[in-house]
Amino acid sequence: MGEPAEPGANTPLVVVLLGPTASGKTALALELAERLELEVLNVDSRQLYQEMNIGTAKPTPEQRRRVPHQLLDLRPPDQPITLQEFQAIAGPAVEAQLQRRGMALLAGGSGLYLKALTGGLRPPAVPPQPELRAQLSAMGQGVCHALLRQADPEAAARIAPADAVRTQRALEVLYASGESMSSQQGAVPPPWRVLELGLNPDDLRQRIDQRTRQLYDGGLVEETAKLRDRYGADLPLLQTIGYGEALELLAGRLSREKAIAITSQRTRQFAKRQRTWFRRQHQPCWLSGEDALSEAMTLIQGGLG
Repeated sequence: MGEPAEPGANTPLVVVLLGPTASGKTALALELAERLELEVLNVDSRQLYQEMNIGTAKPTPEQRRRVPHQLLDLRPPDQPITLQEFQAIAGPAVEAQLQRRGMALLAGGSGLYLKALTGGLRPPAVPPQPELRAQLSAMGQGVCHALLRQADPEAAARIAPADAVRTQRALEVLYASGESMSSQQGAVPPPWRVLELGLNPDDLRQRIDQRTRQLYDGGLVEETAKLRDRYGADLPLLQTIGYGEALELLAGRLSREKAIAITSQRTRQFAKRQRTWFRRQHQPCWLSGEDALSEAMTLIQGGLG
């Protein structure tokens, strides 16, 4: 097979709005979608799951009535979605938007998922291994990530030490196939033109602190209690930012203020990792933030040429 053809000027345009958490992507995506008469295609890995609304800062029902969203609430949180499965769902959603409008709008901060869609990553075709996942969960995330560092240091460097879902998936691929995930991943870029727009506000720390408090005030602890009662406290997604601290609060091991402080700290650390990923893996046009909508529209119109 030859190399895929370079997208030409008449090729449909995929607009990607990316940036670290709490940078304002949701608000800007809504405004862009309204202007362009598009749906918003979500690329936030935790928003793929049902019942995880407050802790993931998922678009509210009002926002979803204002602008249709896709790639939200795909599965219950105890049924993990692999990167390959996400691509199989998201790829046709993008193509459908391109067929209808000649353009599609992706918005989210999950860099690997964005890269998978726009860069055509080909993740390993290893189905979920429930028994292995149960064993890995029983071992604990600290042990699992240490194993991954030994077996696949390249994957371990990309996966946060607290990210149990992706750590388990990388080990699952390794044990099921005998080959590391890193060695199996290739790429065949889709025939789209991609315009990446980035948000990286100077006041991100303040935004994170403000949003963290809003999550707790808005019912994060109550949402966590419902998820714990339905799926158990060992649910991997309940170890992620916000939910993990809310679990500790519910167990009486953290005060509310301490939980908020730790969630803010973990979110800032995550935002730092996101910024590093976007700097190394993407080449967005960074929006100034003062008039991001106008700036974004100008860039999109130029991309439509």
